[in-house]
Amino acid sequence: MEEFIIFFSDIPTSFRAGILLGGIFLFWVLEGIIPLFPFAYNKFKHAGLNLFFTLTTAIIGFGLAWFLVRASDYVATNEFGLLYLVELPLWAQVIIGVLLLDLIGAYFIHWLEHKVKWMWQFHLIHHTDTTVDVTTGLRHHPGETFFRIFFTILAVVIVGAPIGIVMLYQSLSVLFAHITHANINMPASVDRVLSYFFVTPNMHKVHHHYAQPLTDTNYGNIFSIWDRLFNTFVQVKNTKTLTYGIDTHMRPEENSSLVNLLSIPFKKYRPPVGAKFGEEKPE
Repeated sequence: MEEFIIFFSDIPTSFRAGILLGGIFLFWVLEGIIPLFPFAYNKFKHAGLNLFFTLTTAIIGFGLAWFLVRASDYVATNEFGLLYLVELPLWAQVIIGVLLLDLIGAYFIHWLEHKVKWMWQFHLIHHTDTTVDVTTGLRHHPGETFFRIFFTILAVVIVGAPIGIVMLYQSLSVLFAHITHANINMPASVDRVLSYFFVTPNMHKVHHHYAQPLTDTNYGNIFSIWDRLFNTFVQVKNTKTLTYGIDTHMRPEENSSLVNLLSIPFKKYRPPVGAKFGEEKPE
C-alpha cells in the first residue's frame, strides 16, 4: 500500500493524460459495440464540442494545480485535518480519505450547483447535452471548473489529505466520469449490484434526464453511498425511457453552439418546468 501511494504522490503527467485520453478512446470504442442508445448524430462533431470543454478544464486544472499541491503539503506537514483526529493505518487513511474527498469535492459541490441559482447557470451547460456519451463527462463551463477546483482544495484542507491520496482520488474521478457518462449498455443486474456502492452508468444517466425531479437526483461521482445516505438516490427501471438534455435548452442552436454555451451563465435565468429556485412554473 505504501508503494502504491508513493506512486501517486509523484504520478507522471503521462499517466494522468493516459487515463484521460485512454479512457475516452476505450469507451468511445465500446459505445460503438454495445450502445445504450443508438444515437443518430455526428459523433465527431459532438466530440469536438465537448473536447473543447475538456481542454479548458485541463488547462484551468493545471493552472490551479500549484494551489492544490500547496494545500495538500501544508495539511500533511502540519497533520491538520480529519485524517489526523485518530491514528489510522495507511490503508484506512486511503479509503477514508478518498471517500471524504468524493463527498466534499464532488457530491456536495454538485448538489450545491443544483441549489444555488448562479452556480446552476454555469452547471447547466453540462446538462444541455442531448446525446450523452463518454465525451460528456468533462463538458463543464470554464467558470464551473474554477469553483469545482476550489471545493476540491477545500476538501483537501478539511480532510487533511496528503498528495498521494489526492492524486489517487483525482485519477479515479476522471475514470468514473468516463464510465458513468459512456453510452454503453451495461446489464441491468450487474449495474444494480454495483450501484449499492459505486456510481454506475445507469444510475448517473437518470441525473441527465431533461426534466425535474430526476435532474435533481443521483449527484454522486465515484461512490453512490452519499446519494443513498442523503436520500438523493433514484433508480429508473428502464433507462431507455430517459430523455437527455435540460428542458430550457432543448433546441440544437442552443445546446450545440459553442458561443451560446459559453454565454448561457450571463443570460437571463430561465426557470425549468418544476419551479426550480422558487420561480413560478412558466406558462
